[in-house]
Amino acid sequence: MVNVASSALRQASRLGLKQSLSSTSTRTSPALSRVASAAATRASRRGYVSQTKRDNAQVNVETAIRLDKKDFMNDKAELVMPGSGNPANATVSPMAEVLKEATLMDEGQRPIYLDMQATTPVDPRVLDAMLPYLTGVYGNPHSRTHAYGWESEKAVEEAREHIAKLIGADPKEIIFTSGATESNNMSIKGVARFFGRSGKKKHIVTTQTEHKCVLDSCRHLQDEGFEVTYLPVQNDGLVNMQELEAAIRPETAIVSIMSVNNEIGVIQPLEEIGKLCRSKKVFFHTDAAQAVGKIPMDVNAMNIDLMSISSHKIYGPKGIGACYVRRRPRVRLDPIISGGGQERGLRSGTLAPHLVVGFGEACRIAYEELPYDSKRIKYLSDRLMKGLLSLEHTTQNGAPDHFYPGCVNVSFAYVEGESLLMALKDIALSSGSACTSASLEPSYVLRALGNSDESAHSSIRFGIGRFTTEAEIDYVLKAVQERVTFLRELSPLWELVQEGIDLNTIEWSQH
Repeated sequence: MVNVASSALRQASRLGLKQSLSSTSTRTSPALSRVASAAATRASRRGYVSQTKRDNAQVNVETAIRLDKKDFMNDKAELVMPGSGNPANATVSPMAEVLKEATLMDEGQRPIYLDMQATTPVDPRVLDAMLPYLTGVYGNPHSRTHAYGWESEKAVEEAREHIAKLIGADPKEIIFTSGATESNNMSIKGVARFFGRSGKKKHIVTTQTEHKCVLDSCRHLQDEGFEVTYLPVQNDGLVNMQELEAAIRPETAIVSIMSVNNEIGVIQPLEEIGKLCRSKKVFFHTDAAQAVGKIPMDVNAMNIDLMSISSHKIYGPKGIGACYVRRRPRVRLDPIISGGGQERGLRSGTLAPHLVVGFGEACRIAYEELPYDSKRIKYLSDRLMKGLLSLEHTTQNGAPDHFYPGCVNVSFAYVEGESLLMALKDIALSSGSACTSASLEPSYVLRALGNSDESAHSSIRFGIGRFTTEAEIDYVLKAVQERVTFLRELSPLWELVQEGIDLNTIEWSQH
């Protein structure tokens, strides 16, 4: 990536050259003038091949940026958030400022990436597997009459086998989709509409902490006359098995509960839920976008009937996912997309072989490296958690004993989460789901745990992945500790807390 500073320097030198040429043109000889103008032409000529420069984030723990109070003050001694020209109390969208400030750092460095629940970088081995299918092997995998189609079809079926092996399924049970959102829609709407036609199975059970696409699918079905039970979760984010059993009725068509929560990382007791659903003869669907390739999953041991999987959460390409649909006992569902009848007639449309191959390779790597990745991510997570929770008035959200270590959600009391995100603009973090990050509403997942609005607003999610380094974790810890301490010092509430005053006893007057 071309260095911003050096390009600005080159532009300035060109401008200086042009000005000097214009000012001395009356005094120079015609030959010298021609040479100078030719040099200027060559300097301003556009190059179509950019110079290759390093692009990886270089981390030096000792150079953690320390923010001083003057960085937050303008000429009038008003408090200003980092990167904004307005006082902190101005009615501006903090996220708009974050987006405006999301520029590359000096020397092509970029922020440290700790948002692995939003997406993951493509593994280089995945890219290598994909490239041939973007150039020479370009056949339609559904073309059965020539070699171009056969070689693409072979690659697609091999990828299907890798995905099936990762979750303990049969390759014929893997249906390719555009991602977990489509898989969730297909599973919930498909089963509900198929079994709801008779009028006997018109009830769905889910939880309040599901991903937006599951909750929205259920709301759409409510408009079609279905009844939906949104189960509350306990304070640690886990579903209460007694409440779930009580919610299942004879007319229940499907139960949908996610495997690993995308905001707090809580792992639900899938085996118990699957066993309960099988005993009640109700289909069990799980959104496993954050679980597959990260924790061991077995659709048969867990009695899962439908499962949503996403490629870009496990170091594969974006735009491809899968839906596991059990064949024995057979799950019937209405397809959302109609057409040529591809994918067992459940999802019509031509597959993209390069994406499918990349997805399959990502699953193959995940299967082989799951034990090593789990051990390493657990080590980095423990290091991060120990450092974050050593700060006073800091708490972890979700069950501390039943969560995926790569997803750490922490509340920093008396600090606004959006302010902390802006203060940490050298680290790519999130205060919740990427799908709802543009909203300034507190996280509905944290509200479902019983957290107050203030606690939900002060939460930050740290995502650790395969390529996260120990040096990056140390840098993040140092930066977070410095900036949380500094932002708290700016807060009048923090002063009251330090004096031992209980904020709940204060009666605030309205103006």
